[in-house]
Amino acid sequence: MKTLGIIPSRYASTRFPGKPLVQIDGKSMIQRVYEQASLSKSLDQVIVATDDVRIAEEVQRFGGLYVMTRDTHQSGTDRCAEVVAQLKDFDHVINIQGDEPYINPEQIDLLASCFQEQNVQLATLVKVITNQEELLNTNTPKVVLNAAGEALYFSRQTIPYIRSSPEKDWLKAHIFYKHIGIYGYTTTVLNEITQLPSSSLERAENLEQLRWLENGYKIQTKITTLETLAIDTPDDLNRIFKS
Repeated sequence: MKTLGIIPSRYASTRFPGKPLVQIDGKSMIQRVYEQASLSKSLDQVIVATDDVRIAEEVQRFGGLYVMTRDTHQSGTDRCAEVVAQLKDFDHVINIQGDEPYINPEQIDLLASCFQEQNVQLATLVKVITNQEELLNTNTPKVVLNAAGEALYFSRQTIPYIRSSPEKDWLKAHIFYKHIGIYGYTTTVLNEITQLPSSSLERAENLEQLRWLENGYKIQTKITTLETLAIDTPDDLNRIFKS
């Protein structure tokens, strides 16, 4: 069984144009993500999927591998599917966020371990929420799990709602999970889910994984204790330099 790590990377970010090429301690962000992903023990190969020649040239400069993809993709999942259509000798794909320059390779290995079970179609990571600000932040997707650790639902709202406790005591009354945005797919399922039309729940919450759940796919989760900083805006760079 072979596993491919794909780092979708585009230049035209709304909040931070050119983000993959920003310099962090002497290296571009995309180089740092690539190098961290390459430390994973579970990946047979790492590839950057991009639609921009400037990113491709940077990957080539530091000796990485890349595939040019269309500039019409709506998500990293769609971009991964185009790569897999060209490289047909992989069984699983790990979709690695291109804006997490210090992603811990142990997170990638943990996610990849989900596919040791043959019936797993899709996988992702979750982390226990430990503070009230994060619990109530609608920019932090939450997830509820079933007894097998499969995702039941994702929401930007706080779920579940604790009817018997005041909001300030919810963290004492229940274990809440946030979603960590790294995905794994079998290559067969990756091709299938990118053929699905947009769904009503996906449009309501702006979370693509709800389309998969609505269409009957199961998403296995693993709980991580690791935190990874994502760079969404130029201001986020200050958090890295201060840490």
